[in-house]
Amino acid sequence: MDVDRSLRRLGAHAVDLISEAELRKKLERGTPLRVKLGIDPTASDIHLGFAVVLRRLRAFQDLGHTAVLIIGDFTAMVGDPTGKSTTRPRLTREEVDGHARSYVEQIGTILDPDRLEIRRNSEWLAGLGMEDVLRLTSQVTVARMLERDDFAKRYAGGTPISLMEFLYPLLQGLDSVEVRADVELGGTDQLFNLLMGRHLQERAGQEPQVVLTTPLLVGLDGTQKMSKSLGNYVGVAESPAEQFGKLMSIPDSALEMYLIHATGWEPDRIDAALAALRTGDLHPNRAKRDLGQAVADRYHGPGAGEAAEAEFDRVHKAHEVPTEMPEFALPPGTELAAALVAAGLVTSRREAVRQVGQGGVRLDGEVVSAATDVIAPGVHVVQIGRRRWARLDVGS
Repeated sequence: MDVDRSLRRLGAHAVDLISEAELRKKLERGTPLRVKLGIDPTASDIHLGFAVVLRRLRAFQDLGHTAVLIIGDFTAMVGDPTGKSTTRPRLTREEVDGHARSYVEQIGTILDPDRLEIRRNSEWLAGLGMEDVLRLTSQVTVARMLERDDFAKRYAGGTPISLMEFLYPLLQGLDSVEVRADVELGGTDQLFNLLMGRHLQERAGQEPQVVLTTPLLVGLDGTQKMSKSLGNYVGVAESPAEQFGKLMSIPDSALEMYLIHATGWEPDRIDAALAALRTGDLHPNRAKRDLGQAVADRYHGPGAGEAAEAEFDRVHKAHEVPTEMPEFALPPGTELAAALVAAGLVTSRREAVRQVGQGGVRLDGEVVSAATDVIAPGVHVVQIGRRRWARLDVGS
């Protein structure tokens, strides 16, 4: 095994690597490493932002190492305070289990199942007694916890911090002890938690894990972190057309980050594309099309990107109706506002009224002027904006 080449591949575009010397030492032993990634199943979808670190985990697998995926079914019910200004609401066991099933299914499109070990941290955390918890808390000071940026800001601002939140980094660190992780991956916002794993491993007499962090992919707005709650995300399970259309909307300023972290291209191709963008030989619009094709092919197979681009042009250049869209059967006498809610195109009647008032809703190609209009019996195509479409089958 070429250790130098492996280091370059694994460390490419990483933000933190603590430390390269330790990772080199582990690689030089020539035995497969246990590379840990923890994920709290707090939502049902995985988006391109989380796929950045999943792809880095896949890179370790491709070099012969074992991916240890920790499904944080226990810690999800505690609530990770990372980046939060308030305590996160706790989830129910049923919610966590449902999200976990969805995560595992989607992760299977990225990771190699033959080199994947999936564990739930309830295996060791659910059985902790009071003596275990006290022993764990004795291994870190309050001053150390307040070194964490979000805790420090909340404490200085007088915003409550629960003791349960203080426990979260300890529980995540204990995961590393239990699975004897050699390396742990995470986004830059997880650095404190990952370092806690090193600390607890040392206290347990284990060799500390190497910590490697990846950048946080910005969302479609080009500013805030990609997040489903902010609506600025691209889901790995979304249709090729939806993925392509969303990626065509990103600002030019975000192109470099997306080309590096979302395409899956080899470094040489990424460097060539970025150089061409800077010289003007590659137009940003063409770069976005290449990006959209790469993402669609990656999650839906070869050819999906080319078909998605053709569909995008059909709808947005030729102004034709999409070939595929969700269909909904509605009873006779359904008003437009109710139909938009039923089709999932808006979240509420109020939003439907607002969209109609702004002239953003078309029914069979014509702008609608009243949200209270009753839709005539038959099959109709309704559109909001450029990407939200549905076929409505209204009974007679």
